[in-house]
Amino acid sequence: MARIAGVDIPKQKRGIISLTYIYGVGRSRSKEILAAAKVDESTKVQDWTDDEIGAIRDAVGTFKIEGELRSETQLNIKRLMDIGCYRGIRHRAGLPLRGQRTKNNSRTRKGRRKTVANKKKVTK
Repeated sequence: MARIAGVDIPKQKRGIISLTYIYGVGRSRSKEILAAAKVDESTKVQDWTDDEIGAIRDAVGTFKIEGELRSETQLNIKRLMDIGCYRGIRHRAGLPLRGQRTKNNSRTRKGRRKTVANKKKVTK
């Protein structure tokens, strides 16, 4: 396995696909990286030379990826929560923030169902 930006990328896949295993690198950014490193997109990782891997590492270094990107995302969420805006409140409460309905769905955000018992009827 080739190791780029602290991530082991799979050898048996094409270069454009294997770079997407890095957090913050999708298909389009993967194309940009390979173009900057002058490596063919369809070449498998196991066929890359050491010079090509070095060029790819340099090209990847120009982007904000992995830990730096994760920490920036967390800081953005924390900022929203600190200023108390609608999205921050929804983050704090663990509810969906983009206008989805919550009556029936949103189990991913809300967690497992919490059953609430019915009130007992008063007998006369």
